[in-house]
Amino acid sequence: MYKIVIENLEFEAVVGILPFEREKAQKVSVNVQIEYEDKKRFINYAKVCEIIENLMIKEQFLLLEDAIDEIEKELLKAYPNMKSLKLQIKKPQILKNALVGVEVLRKY
Repeated sequence: MYKIVIENLEFEAVVGILPFEREKAQKVSVNVQIEYEDKKRFINYAKVCEIIENLMIKEQFLLLEDAIDEIEKELLKAYPNMKSLKLQIKKPQILKNALVGVEVLRKY
């Protein structure tokens, strides 16, 4: 079993339900782990980063959970050979005293 690991993919996107979050893009940080078995059908980590960043910027999600669900769908379309997905999205600047976000672990 192989696992690609992407840590601290950072970019700005409009995400959130609060009025001020809808007005201006904020920094998000994404961590991803994807397991797969066949190195001949490898998972391109650069393409994974591109899918995540483009989708989040384009869709301007209200909830991180919605972003995670849509990212999962797109990654499964691109890489149906995924065996597991661990996806974490954080909003590092939303609270002054905490780093918050949402994480999911899926097995296929």
